Amino acid sequence: MNAWLVRAGSNGERDDYNLANNVVGGGFKEVGDLSGCTDKDAMLQILDTAYPGSPKQRTSNYRNQLWALTNRIEVGDLVVLPLKTTSQLAIGRVTGPYEFRADAPLGSRHCRPVEWTRSDLPRTAVQQDLLFSLGAFMTICQLSRNDAAARIKALAETGKDPGSSVDLLSDGSSPLGAGQVSVNDDASSTTAVDLEQYAKDRLSTVIAERFAGHKMAHLVGAVLEAQGFVCDVAPEGPDGGIDIFAGLGPLGLDAPRLIVQVKSSPSAIDAPTVRELHGVISTHGADQGLMVAWGGLNKVARRELGTQRFNVRVWEANDLIEQVASNYQRLPESIRADLPLKQIWTVVEDLAGS
Repeated sequence: MNAWLVRAGSNGERDDYNLANNVVGGGFKEVGDLSGCTDKDAMLQILDTAYPGSPKQRTSNYRNQLWALTNRIEVGDLVVLPLKTTSQLAIGRVTGPYEFRADAPLGSRHCRPVEWTRSDLPRTAVQQDLLFSLGAFMTICQLSRNDAAARIKALAETGKDPGSSVDLLSDGSSPLGAGQVSVNDDASSTTAVDLEQYAKDRLSTVIAERFAGHKMAHLVGAVLEAQGFVCDVAPEGPDGGIDIFAGLGPLGLDAPRLIVQVKSSPSAIDAPTVRELHGVISTHGADQGLMVAWGGLNKVARRELGTQRFNVRVWEANDLIEQVASNYQRLPESIRADLPLKQIWTVVEDLAGS
């Protein structure tokens, strides 16, 4: 049994289609049916025709990905789909051979059927080294480092990452070297990773370590104060469903007045937790609620929140990270000392395919 990373578009444009139709794959819309293509050189010729004038390295890269989709992925293999639309992970098991679905939307015709085991696994449930591999730019690649297949199987079954038996670097990443993960035909081939996602995942690990438990409420309070709110963070202990009272104005009494719940657990929150927040908003006469769900939301909770769009907002891990980054210079010095960050610029690579 092998494990594979299969993306659904750079912006998650095929996320919903893949989950609803129990498939992975897609992209490469310029390429026709590859069902009868059993020769890698012949596939490369097809791609040269589909992408005229494209650099040889790029078409060879595309060939390796499509060869994996059509010939290397086997029935029973595991696939991981990073969901851009929710910042969560879906895990499934391949149930059939390559298909070209001519009646599917143009970007979703190349696919493999799967049975989804999980579709709302929070990234915070995955350890840093495996997240590093999931950051590969490629649309399709094999996850072969650090016991990836066994760990993804465990994540599918239990929602927990048992970790690797391989010695890792001090920052929790793979010893492959900065910015590299293994892909395609052999364990020695590598590709660049998405440095932005890698940075977010690394920052997520640091926040989980340094702002565990009630400390995360103080971090959220600092972010809200940087945005102009006056915050009262409840002391640690039973809080009646309220971690932070926040409001505008010199006394924090002006609208919008917020009730904030901070759930620092790596587990996804459920619908009753959402209903609890809705209840305390009403009880305390607040205008709005903010749920900080470090472990994300399960599917039922996400549907529940869809009915409260104008009352409640959710910050999942990526949302909180973005709020920290955008307000970083206005955070207290003590927070910045625990969370030292530096902004950099980097070239956006075009290696994935489509």
